[in-house]
Amino acid sequence: MASAIRILGIDPGLRRTGWGVIVSEGSKLSFVACGCVESEGALPLGRRLRQLHEGLHAVIAAHRPLEVAVEETFVNRDPQSALKLGQARGIALVVPALAGLDVAEYAANLVKKTVVGVGHADKKQVQAMIKVLLPRAETGSADAADALAVAICHAQHRGMKALVAGMRAAE
Repeated sequence: MASAIRILGIDPGLRRTGWGVIVSEGSKLSFVACGCVESEGALPLGRRLRQLHEGLHAVIAAHRPLEVAVEETFVNRDPQSALKLGQARGIALVVPALAGLDVAEYAANLVKKTVVGVGHADKKQVQAMIKVLLPRAETGSADAADALAVAICHAQHRGMKALVAGMRAAE
């Protein structure tokens, strides 16, 4: 039987960064916790990024994941919004890296396809499948559900990533 691995999924956002922790043991998935780290919109950008950093640091300290997965963001809005979201995503990548954790990244369409079966599923479909896959999960928000979906995606694809990395190392 495969050993249990605790995975933290992160759905980056400047206003609200969703997080979700699961345990993957072979094909069995178990819910641990989820929530959101929020930043105060009235604060300067640097202070908001600090709030996200401190919040994610606290999540990692409390739940001790062994692996982390972050959703890649696609923004088709104005450049300012894209830049700010990119900075929040940078926080989502660097906090686990500073804790010594490996960080995997997954495209939003792959996350949705893995969890729902359709790459362009909407947030309600993702939340519905989270309830099916993790019946004990009380997400409370679409951001937390999305973060759990990222963790589930990583649980399903991590073995393939390790296999490919091993093949490359052998070359």
